[in-house]
Amino acid sequence: MKFTDGFWLVREGYEIQNPTDIRDIVQKGDSITVYAATKYIRTKGDTLNGTLLKATYSSPMPNVIKVTLNHHKGKVNHGPAFEIFDQDTNVSIQKTEQGAVLESGKLSVQIDKTNGWDVQFLYDGKRMTGSGNKAAGYITGPNKEAYFREQLDLGVGEHIYGLGERFTPFVKNGQVVDIWNEDGGTSSEQAYKNIPFYLSNKGYGVFVNHPERVSYEVASENVSKVQFSVEGETLEYFIIGGDNPKDVLNNYTALTGKPALPPAWTFGLWLTTSFTTDYDEATVNHFVDGMAERDLPLSVFHFDCFWMKEYQWSDFVWDEEMFPDPEGMIRRLKDKGLKICAWINPYIAEKSYLFDEGMEKGYLVKTADGSVWQWDLWQAGMGLVDFTNPDAVEWYKSKLSVLIDQGVDSFKTDFGERIPTDVVYYDGSDPVKMHNYYTQMYNKAVFELLEEKLGKNEAALFARSATAGGQQFPVHWGGDCSATYESMAESLRGGLSLGLSGFGFWSHDISGFENTAPADVYKRWVQFGLLSSHSRLHGSTSYRVPWLFDEESVDVVRDFTKLKISLMPYLFKSAKESTIQGIPMMRAMMLEFPKDPATFGLDTQYMLGDSILVAPVFNKEGDVSYYLPEGTWTNFLTGDKVIGGRFVNENHSFRTLPMMVKPNSLIAVGAVNDVIEYDYAEGVCLHLFELGENASAEAKVISTKAEEELAVTAQRTGSKVEVVSEGTGKAWSLVLRDIHEVSEVVGGTVTKGEQGVVITPEKNNGTLTIQL
Repeated sequence: MKFTDGFWLVREGYEIQNPTDIRDIVQKGDSITVYAATKYIRTKGDTLNGTLLKATYSSPMPNVIKVTLNHHKGKVNHGPAFEIFDQDTNVSIQKTEQGAVLESGKLSVQIDKTNGWDVQFLYDGKRMTGSGNKAAGYITGPNKEAYFREQLDLGVGEHIYGLGERFTPFVKNGQVVDIWNEDGGTSSEQAYKNIPFYLSNKGYGVFVNHPERVSYEVASENVSKVQFSVEGETLEYFIIGGDNPKDVLNNYTALTGKPALPPAWTFGLWLTTSFTTDYDEATVNHFVDGMAERDLPLSVFHFDCFWMKEYQWSDFVWDEEMFPDPEGMIRRLKDKGLKICAWINPYIAEKSYLFDEGMEKGYLVKTADGSVWQWDLWQAGMGLVDFTNPDAVEWYKSKLSVLIDQGVDSFKTDFGERIPTDVVYYDGSDPVKMHNYYTQMYNKAVFELLEEKLGKNEAALFARSATAGGQQFPVHWGGDCSATYESMAESLRGGLSLGLSGFGFWSHDISGFENTAPADVYKRWVQFGLLSSHSRLHGSTSYRVPWLFDEESVDVVRDFTKLKISLMPYLFKSAKESTIQGIPMMRAMMLEFPKDPATFGLDTQYMLGDSILVAPVFNKEGDVSYYLPEGTWTNFLTGDKVIGGRFVNENHSFRTLPMMVKPNSLIAVGAVNDVIEYDYAEGVCLHLFELGENASAEAKVISTKAEEELAVTAQRTGSKVEVVSEGTGKAWSLVLRDIHEVSEVVGGTVTKGEQGVVITPEKNNGTLTIQL
């Protein structure tokens, strides 16, 4: 929200009071509070009839500093509030005649009271950003409404990322962003997942601790500032430091919650009924069997909206005309090796029997006069489950529990964005704050039920909406995209932004949700989709099985589904890293290469894990331009080697794309390519790429239960490579990619392979010595 008129003036009707003259700094425990008048105090009389603003600095965990700015602190906060995971923190505070310094880990805030309002944030002694003259401000508007804003310095060459799954330009500089969940598709400035956190390429992040609307002006009102503002008497935010952008995400997700690890089966190919198509059990079996007949491995079958009767969403009751034996149908599908997902939402149509139950028991959100809030947008007469009521949560869970008992393994938690603000919640929560926060309570309830019923690390959602902290309940998908290359690119852009907002796992509707893609778009999107963390064929008005597009589509789906399955030892290890470090599986290039300026604006390519670069192709002709950082990279599919440090132009068929492995990588490839859950360590083959002089590479293989089973490190000195392994004793092998002869191997046997020398160790644990 803009409050100024150019650099000098304030917009008509607005008054801005800035902290100007620091009058006192008070230490209380591990925090300091700065009291500042909004004018310079010359005489004692100047202290009367004026405003005193407060800024309190504290630290909830190492390398994180909380800043609370307020005017009048007596205003009641009705909630809700984001859950913050505090840690024991050693805080150092120093007060001097000139000001004060609070230090937490390597992060510090310095307040200089001799120079008006001067607040600096430093990491490891280096200044990151700050709040200076006329930056922070308490503002009143034309109707006496109150706002608080902060303006943090934006340096030369500094780029801002994140703020949720945004489909607008990847670098947020120059943009106006409102944190307000809306169902706007992927082709607008609206977003399903609005996260009030941004990441700077200078190595810090800022999290605004407000679930309500946060309005950002990212170098769009004052070109050297990032401004954020909220309505009210208080503004609270966290400065988050780190040694690099990955470290910042690690600290941010430690503060707001780490992603859970999705079950291994979720990483396979999902097939859905699509949205408005006609289907029954025979239709479902036709597609499932068709996939099997064509050797297309399928992991999950998803039933979209019309598994329930029209006008009754959601009542969680199978349409008996289409599905007279749901338990038997699910059992028969599971006998084919499939997991089952069912579409749900938190809206209760008036025709649903649950509406009467919810209305009678007070489980639906109400209006000020005590009526049930209703409208006809989406479902006729629908109400909204009130997740602030613990009994309503248990009621909602009980209905889903029946489905889990029937054999449903996962829920697509759709919607949760169009939440009204003129309503009353059971616990008195502020409805404006609940607009964005509603999705957190909705998804948390469903995720917790799945954990309760199926066990930890067996729960998975397919969620559309989110707010800060929602990363704890994966997986999320990108919403309603269109069947075009442009929409494919905007989907990727949104996913990369979400990953830089603390979300580890993300998916999208392969080939686009709206309309039906031509065969070329379908095949290009399949490549991208099966090299994403999660992969789902889904659409609106037509089915998405590949043979309805063309025969080559069948081959492309087969190639890339089997490729992904074979890469599960590498991918599942990357997934576990996401849960520990809070970094996404699909990583923007700047996250993996933060010191390479050429990566700062890249949004049409990404790193899948730490070692594989993927550059999807966005045209029918197969032309692709992508950037490779320094080093010799190898195309995993073709074996072609490309020298990096430059942009590369290539042409690819529908069977290949730039899937480049960075040098000094050890990629674990599984022995299975037809079923997503298998023993990832047994028979695993480790592919060693371009190990340089005095360089090392490592690989770890974990089980489907996330237990480490094999750890291998390769170290090169001169022409000698020493490989050290430790694990459970399962058989494994090593491929030296594009090296077809070696002088000697001690501790293993050598055979020739198409991709390079294959070495099988004599002992599954121990040391191999290879003389090149």
